[in-house]
Amino acid sequence: MEAASKIMKLFVLTSGVALFDIVMLSPGLLGIGIGHSALQTALTVSILLGSTLVLLFGIYSVVMKPNVRLPVKQMKSTEDLEDALRQFKGVKSLSQEIALGLHQLERMRKKQDTIRSILIQRFEPSGLSFQKFAYTTQEVEKLFFHNIRSMINRLHVFDEEEFQSISKQNTSQLSPELLQEKRTVYKAHMSFVKSALHINEEILLKLDRLLLEISRLDSLEIGDIGQMPGMQEIDALIKQTQFYKQ
Repeated sequence: MEAASKIMKLFVLTSGVALFDIVMLSPGLLGIGIGHSALQTALTVSILLGSTLVLLFGIYSVVMKPNVRLPVKQMKSTEDLEDALRQFKGVKSLSQEIALGLHQLERMRKKQDTIRSILIQRFEPSGLSFQKFAYTTQEVEKLFFHNIRSMINRLHVFDEEEFQSISKQNTSQLSPELLQEKRTVYKAHMSFVKSALHINEEILLKLDRLLLEISRLDSLEIGDIGQMPGMQEIDALIKQTQFYKQ
């Protein structure tokens, strides 16, 4: 998948440079060329040299220069996590889970925007009620992102080719015992990914319930916030999973 992306970038790059040279040097267009005058000759040489340098630098950037990827633990934004997950779209054995993870990130972004908008409309940003709701939703967002990062870590060590190989019934190179152990390891990876996505679905559902409760409020005292079912469910989920390790 990464190779195909590089080929496409190289095609776009070379096509763009070639089109630029055609437009600049074609007699029927701008009419710049070698031999017409000293100025035009110098300009033509400069254009050819410049486009060659652009092409060479572009090829180096696409082919030779290593991609600098942000460490998983430093991925804080939805965009960072989406970019990281998209790199694993070629993992067919977990394609549905990866697609669900991307969909969850998009839904979380929309819910957080909606929650912030509602809180600003109903409470003073400097007030305790606003701060209590904001803190709780931020904490559950951290848990949500933690689950996605944990999923990405598992995908980094998930070897699609090896998994497909050991999934075949007629694998004669390995003993049945070793083959079963390998299958158990890969099933554990897949189970972990599914579990992380399941918890995130719970988070999204509980945020929906909290949104419904907030939208029904006419007035609210700070002491009542902790008694709201939606807040209690979210607090319980955070406490239940706060000791999970990546």
